[in-house]
Amino acid sequence: MESGQRYRLRAPSSGREIVIEAQPDVIYRDEQSGEVLEVVGEVLPLAPSQSRLPWAVENLRFCDRCGAMAQRDLNECPTCDRRMAPLA
Repeated sequence: MESGQRYRLRAPSSGREIVIEAQPDVIYRDEQSGEVLEVVGEVLPLAPSQSRLPWAVENLRFCDRCGAMAQRDLNECPTCDRRMAPLA
């Protein structure tokens, strides 16, 4: 399942943020205030990726073979391409 790149957008005055698959040349507005949202950054992992989970401590685990960090929803380590042990 491949998807587009997700971005974090922020409303400048209120600081409200959303994470969406933003398209180039499209203006996104805050639903409550109507102000234009600014792109703050790309969400890791970068597209294309098998995982939809953002890289946050609660969504990561360590590969039992190489020790690299990987998303919890992946079956194979993106670093060493080996199958990871099931989650406890």
